[in-house]
Amino acid sequence: MAKKKAFALRINEDMLKAIEKWAADEFRSTNGQIEWMLNESLKKAKRNPKKSSSSNTPDKS
Repeated sequence: MAKKKAFALRINEDMLKAIEKWAADEFRSTNGQIEWMLNESLKKAKRNPKKSSSSNTPDKS
């Protein structure tokens, strides 16, 4: 499983309410819904993150 990183997200209140409703309809947490939405957008744009052969490989940045 990929390592998760926390960060602050500023979002319009009405948009957040809509996402919370959608998440509840799909039986997901709000965070899970946002992750799913981002993942779907990345797939659609053909910009999926590449899966590494080993999750223990350090970044070269």
